[in-house]
Amino acid sequence: MADQQQPGAITAAFPAPPTFYKHFTPQSQSRLNELVGSSEQTTLDTQSPKPSQILNLPPELRYLVPPPPPPHGKYRSFGESHDIFSPNPTLQDEGFPQLFPSPPSPSHLLTLTRSILLSYLSLINILATNPSAYGSEWDHLRDLFVNAHHLINEYRPHQARETLILGMEEQVERWRAETKGVREVGERIEIVLRSFQGLVLEVDEMDAAVRTGEKEKAMSEREKSGEEEKRVWQLVREVE
Repeated sequence: MADQQQPGAITAAFPAPPTFYKHFTPQSQSRLNELVGSSEQTTLDTQSPKPSQILNLPPELRYLVPPPPPPHGKYRSFGESHDIFSPNPTLQDEGFPQLFPSPPSPSHLLTLTRSILLSYLSLINILATNPSAYGSEWDHLRDLFVNAHHLINEYRPHQARETLILGMEEQVERWRAETKGVREVGERIEIVLRSFQGLVLEVDEMDAAVRTGEKEKAMSEREKSGEEEKRVWQLVREVE
């Protein structure tokens, strides 16, 4: 009875998504966050909620709370049943010969790829000359593909680690560029402040010249002050 097909089980290789996927929207997530933060739902744990807590939510928001991971059982993937906590099977467990030595290396994957090409050409030749004798070469080509696929899966952790390293390096470079931009803006602001300081000193000198009656010197200082003011405002625009 345990091996019989359960009613309503999904057996299609590429089944359609469940209808409740429409509830996974930013608006629904915002509503859920508001309810979790409210006084009535402060005890709601979105990681391992209790059934009574989920029932207190509106029906369209209950799907946004993930259920706890099952402690045991099976799941279906592409029409096949798999144990939840079963270890990754080896090639021998699946009934295929291992065509690469242990431990594997990236060069073995390249070797398998070349062998696949040669085996494919050999299969084409057999189909052209003696089609009834394709069986052994067909099985060999299948074993090569299975071994290549298995070897690719063996490097998934390495791929994930390298992808994480690349993402962190890009993040560091972005932070360095932002820091460099902030420093450049800071240097421009210092130049503007020094220019303002010089402008204030020139204005004081011009006022002093006016008070002492040196009109020509005051006019000259005023022209210089106007030019300096234009230059300062130009620096301010560049900073902006």
